[in-house]
Amino acid sequence: MENKFRSSCPVTSAIDIVGDKWTLVIIKQMLTEDKKTFKGFTESSEAIATNILSSRLKMLEEFQIIKKEKLPNNKKVNIYTLTEKGLALAPTIIELTIWSTDNFRNYHPDMYSGDQIKMIKNDKENYINLLIKNYKEKNWLK
Repeated sequence: MENKFRSSCPVTSAIDIVGDKWTLVIIKQMLTEDKKTFKGFTESSEAIATNILSSRLKMLEEFQIIKKEKLPNNKKVNIYTLTEKGLALAPTIIELTIWSTDNFRNYHPDMYSGDQIKMIKNDKENYINLLIKNYKEKNWLK
């Protein structure tokens, strides 16, 4: 694996991997929207270009944030699942959710503001644990 890091700073190193425009969106889609296939990602409302999606999925797999497997009943279709390393980003996704809703709603009044946001703000730790538990159950992870 070639060195993809700009410096020895832990924050900069994390940003080198998950700090582009699309990587955390992909992880969020997997964690909260049950996206698992290339087609599923391309059909999402975020409209990621296929070349960028392909590149990000390969990079996430390379760093073992996701794993790629074939569907048991259709060997042509790849399914992508988060690894424990990928699931460890759940608190980051939730913190970004809170930060965004607290700081950008006045710029983006159409931003989602439903019950999930209230649940996250009322009991963030429990919400994160439930999110991870549900993901693992849906994807048969232990």
